[in-house]
Amino acid sequence: MNKLKKFQSLSFILQNLLNICLLVLAVALSILLISETWYIITSVFKTFPKTESSYDIIAELLVFFLYFELIALIVKYFNSNFHFPLRYFIYIGITAIVRLIIVDHDVAINTFWWSMAILILVCSLFIANSRINRVDNKKEKEKENF
Repeated sequence: MNKLKKFQSLSFILQNLLNICLLVLAVALSILLISETWYIITSVFKTFPKTESSYDIIAELLVFFLYFELIALIVKYFNSNFHFPLRYFIYIGITAIVRLIIVDHDVAINTFWWSMAILILVCSLFIANSRINRVDNKKEKEKENF
């Protein structure tokens, strides 16, 4: 029984360490999100040099959404009793691959494979969401029976 209490206290310490690290990460991501927002605003309102293209601005917007999604993932972690939902990781993966396609679209076969990766992620998102819906419907039916 004493070993069980040691493991529980170790688990409690590690969970708190993880929570503190995630809070520090959330603060760092928030600062980066604010600086990315400022960069986008200043880039849009000033005249672009000829070397800068609209692809760069779109890439920066997608980086903005990556920061936003990572912060939302951390918020969801704390709101769902210390659990990372799979859907959020898939959203982040899709956004990251779309950014990669926009930034590096010179080789057609690479673009094709990246788009196939997005298709696989979208299919997995559909499967994950349909599984969640089945579980939710099952819980509602159980509540109705009581």
